[in-house]
Amino acid sequence: MMSSWSTQDIPPQAGRRVLITGATGGLGYETALALAQAGADVLLTGRNPAKGEAALAAIRASVPTAQIRYANLDLASLASVQAFAERLSGETDGLDLLVNNAGVMMPPSRHQTVDGFELQLGTNYLSHFALTGRLLPLLRKGRQTRVVNLSSAAHRIQAAIHFDDLQWQKKYQPWPAYAQSKLAMLMFAFELERRSKAGGWGLMSNAAHPGYARTGLQSAGPGLGRSSPSLLERIGKLLEPMASQSAAAGALPTLFAATSPQAQPAGYYGPRGFMEMKGEVGDARVGQAARDAAVGVRLWEMSEKLTGVVWPTGVQAA
Repeated sequence: MMSSWSTQDIPPQAGRRVLITGATGGLGYETALALAQAGADVLLTGRNPAKGEAALAAIRASVPTAQIRYANLDLASLASVQAFAERLSGETDGLDLLVNNAGVMMPPSRHQTVDGFELQLGTNYLSHFALTGRLLPLLRKGRQTRVVNLSSAAHRIQAAIHFDDLQWQKKYQPWPAYAQSKLAMLMFAFELERRSKAGGWGLMSNAAHPGYARTGLQSAGPGLGRSSPSLLERIGKLLEPMASQSAAAGALPTLFAATSPQAQPAGYYGPRGFMEMKGEVGDARVGQAARDAAVGVRLWEMSEKLTGVVWPTGVQAA
């Protein structure tokens, strides 16, 4: 039973080496705080050193014994991903938990990463694909290693992998582009689990979503290029009192996937309340598109080409 699962149910994490992307605020921060409270050695990443230092100070104020540090990582740049992975590989001999959390949501107009990817696909998915691939040697040296991908209930709504226009160059649509990036993250989690099992990589891959958590994500994306609140932001404010939950509550499915002995390989977890917007942690609904293993393989192979990060094939010796 997962009933009423909370941070009090997190097993001791002492000695576990943890990396969380986008951890200076919102879900990432709450995930880092809970894992630091449980004794993990946590590396927070983000794009803003000032926000990073503020996050460290806040966690240390709450958990004086916290083993935490911050490093810059810009997921809108594959060069930043590569440089970060190389630095980390020189600083540690293993990684026990990777939480691919960072994301951007629904810019009103099409934006690109420095590599020319549509911003949501590039930030939410392709850079996490590249980061995980570059960190695979460290993950394979970890203890009971887990990789948790953050998806969204959006992966079930107007969501598909648009291979004919993956970067939304023909006609950009904010919601379908966001939904595609979160569908890609869930398919990545499932395909990573299949490949880990087949290749003997020794890691468990699963996924989670936060429901409608009050994190700032809903306004951060629409704010790109817009001076007044969007329709989504206005509707969101109306729905918040009855349909949303705190960032701390929204982080619980991630924490369950990352730490619980009950979490399963290729599991997917989220809130169990109305439309999975809030509530206790449970199994989340997987959309039909995410179950298409053939599309998952095709997406993986295309992602290798786009990022230049080629994963091992076949059974590998540890």
